[in-house]
Amino acid sequence: MTKKNQTLGEFIIENQSSFQYSSGELSKLINAIRLAAKVVNHEVNKAGLVDILGAAGDTNVQGEDQQKLDVFANEKFIKTLTKREIVCGIASEEEDSFISINSSDEKHQNKYVVLIDPLDGSSNVDVNVSVGTIFSIYRRVTPVGTPVTIDDFLQPGNKQVAAGYVVYGTSTMLVYTTGDGVNGFTLNPALGTFYLSHPKMQFPVDGKIYSVNEGNYVHFLQGVKDYIKYCQKEEGDRPYTSRYIGSLVSDFHRNMIKGGIYMYPKSSVTQNGKLRLLYECNPMAFIAEQANGLAVGGKNRIMDIEPKELHQRVPFFCGSRNMVEKLQEFLNKYH
Repeated sequence: MTKKNQTLGEFIIENQSSFQYSSGELSKLINAIRLAAKVVNHEVNKAGLVDILGAAGDTNVQGEDQQKLDVFANEKFIKTLTKREIVCGIASEEEDSFISINSSDEKHQNKYVVLIDPLDGSSNVDVNVSVGTIFSIYRRVTPVGTPVTIDDFLQPGNKQVAAGYVVYGTSTMLVYTTGDGVNGFTLNPALGTFYLSHPKMQFPVDGKIYSVNEGNYVHFLQGVKDYIKYCQKEEGDRPYTSRYIGSLVSDFHRNMIKGGIYMYPKSSVTQNGKLRLLYECNPMAFIAEQANGLAVGGKNRIMDIEPKELHQRVPFFCGSRNMVEKLQEFLNKYH
């Protein structure tokens, strides 16, 4: 029975039997992510005291300037997952290609691959705004005992076995799902332990927050523009409140608790949208749907998209069910 304030470790053990692949490997994998998250949290909280702020001087595969904390978080998650020998492959938003991992017996016996955005919203660290980590877990599709291939990573989101995020904010929380609801755990920094603080998280069916970079309004599709005007119109329970942090994890987390919609549409500037399907959209869509929300790329369900490449970008809308459905009504008028 789920009890508030139980530790993450206790929760994993207690609920392991509800997971359809109950072998213990997934539990060890979640524990490894927990450990890496604590290390990254410690470093994020030292920002300003040590030389960890600012650009690292390189760009990632997406052509974005890497921050020092991007590099640090990427290295810590990869190192932690690799050393524990519980995954057969890792794909990171910060890496050009996927990483194949041998187990110690060199027979590639591990069954899971992890896709990760090590530090979402890292440009916000310099101004002390919340950032996060996003992760997605799949069972490999290639035969156990062989090296992983790109096919193990290019799976639609509906094949995910687990997904979650860590938000490094006023408190640090780890939120995840294995397909049986969404639960949130808050880190007690004095003890270094995550405790269940938000059991069975749910999006309110309706919300009053819309989250979008309105600076790009002129470039948006007409349906998105019309929906934004709808949100701003004084009628009934509107106008809604505009809240946009610029960190997907932070915006998503707030909207799940308070009720709202997050939007990163395609535009005349970003023809395919900006967010990555595999590292950001699929895991957040899995969490949203498990929390009674919706996640779409327009007319289509995000988790039904067949990935074509590792760093594929897609439009992304997610949040409270009624808000997402209303947005789709506006999109359907034009597109």
